[in-house]
Amino acid sequence: MQKYIIFSLLAGTLSLGACNDDFLDMPPLDVVTNETFWESEEQLILALNGLYANVKAKNTVDMENLGDNTLWPSTTAYQQIGSGNFGIDLGTLNTEWTTQYRAIRQANAFLENYQRAEMDPDRREALAGEARVIRAMGYLFLTSFFGDVPLVTTTLTVDEVYIPRTPRREVVDFVLQDLDLAARHLPIERRTGAELGRLNRGAALALKARLAIYNGMYEVAELAAKEVMDMGVYQLYSTGNPATDYNDLFSYKGRQANGLNRETIIARLHLPDIDLHNLSREIQVPDQVARWNPTKSLVDTYLMVDGLPIDRSPLYSENNYKEVFQNRDPRMTQTILSPGSAWGGRFDGRAVNPNPDIFMEPKFNNDRRGSVTITGYYFTKYAEISTIGLVGRDHNDIHLLRYAEVLLTYAEARMEQGRLTQADVDMTINLLRDRVGMKRMDLIELAQLGLDVREEIRRERRVELALEGQRYFDLLRWEKGPVLAEDVKGMKKAWASNPAHVANFAEDSQGYIVAFSGRTFVAPRNYLWPIPLAQLERFPGLGQNPGW
Repeated sequence: MQKYIIFSLLAGTLSLGACNDDFLDMPPLDVVTNETFWESEEQLILALNGLYANVKAKNTVDMENLGDNTLWPSTTAYQQIGSGNFGIDLGTLNTEWTTQYRAIRQANAFLENYQRAEMDPDRREALAGEARVIRAMGYLFLTSFFGDVPLVTTTLTVDEVYIPRTPRREVVDFVLQDLDLAARHLPIERRTGAELGRLNRGAALALKARLAIYNGMYEVAELAAKEVMDMGVYQLYSTGNPATDYNDLFSYKGRQANGLNRETIIARLHLPDIDLHNLSREIQVPDQVARWNPTKSLVDTYLMVDGLPIDRSPLYSENNYKEVFQNRDPRMTQTILSPGSAWGGRFDGRAVNPNPDIFMEPKFNNDRRGSVTITGYYFTKYAEISTIGLVGRDHNDIHLLRYAEVLLTYAEARMEQGRLTQADVDMTINLLRDRVGMKRMDLIELAQLGLDVREEIRRERRVELALEGQRYFDLLRWEKGPVLAEDVKGMKKAWASNPAHVANFAEDSQGYIVAFSGRTFVAPRNYLWPIPLAQLERFPGLGQNPGW
């Protein structure tokens, strides 16, 4: 049955040749076709289920490799893009283009046909709202990657497949209006039971806030974020344990199926033994190089517990590896693995590490007897220890949009409009800090210390959303692209317990490991991806982005 449903979505624009005999124009009775499919609530749900398959999953975390928070040990397409070393023939460019338009086409097919179903009208419009949100996700990525893109709102015929690009702002305006329409019809309550993970009103409005702030529409972002905040539906995940709650959100303890997580607004859920991924193992893979290696840039971003940056606080010292983690914003050790923490990348360090289930020091020699790092750091966020030793057995939720992001969006939007107050900070950023027991942000104190409020709000976003695929897009919208051209660095080379293992590692003038160099960023070229070569060959009328 499923293959016929998918076929009907893809083939909905095909038609039979003209014929004088009416009975020859009748659809076949033994298969599901576009003419007979859209008749009931059950069929609409089946179509939506197929549409949900287009929602990004672990790929969202993979996109962190576009930015400067982490370094993959081998060359990947996202790493090439983030480093500026790629051309218009890179396959991932075309993959992102085609997969997003596939989702949009399936959503368009749904929205063209859903009103034919005989069912409760309100329920029918709510289902359409889900399709609109998924279509909006596709356009959010397309406009963020490519800028101007074709705005397609119907299932095109073969002759109409290739159309010129629409200005980015027009596409964004259309999607914002569509999300408003979706929000009006979607239920406000969080989905539970059989509908766990399905989109609701908060998802539409939170996505609207993200799309708006990505495009510098600060008033729109503020209002959308505030609508979500005023719902009273969401709250930060907390069990009252500031030492673990942030980290637990990204482990099995924070899965939405447990019923305790009221923070996650959009997620890709995974089911035990049915729908699995390999994220936890890749983070601390116990017999290879860890796939995600935190950078010095990210490590240095975390404030000290006194609320000051490391270059301003008397509490900071780095005479050895352990000291780097001491007296820091608690989110640091709940994101980046610190000595003395439980982990799954075990290796037998003998006298140095008598208990291999407890992390003590970074490993640099790849002898397949423990997790190796190329920067000296490992992540612990998203690492479910119980599945690190297994291949492809992780059913951790992938969090795509959280209430924490909504709070950060509201604070940033208010700040950019010159309207940020201490009350705003207290109901946004300080809630995030309260969760982990971190010193609260005080606007008067920031002014007295000469710290820039904009930079501190951006720091907060980076810290809170690390490893969630947001950093690259934030750097581009903040016009901080040149950051991507900087060398990727790690810990001080001298901290390695066995100097021979890092003897061939490059280092800078201060002794920090240079894990990756040769990056480049050329403005305005690298602020947008090029239109993929495969698409230009099919339709040169798409044109190309500046500098490509």
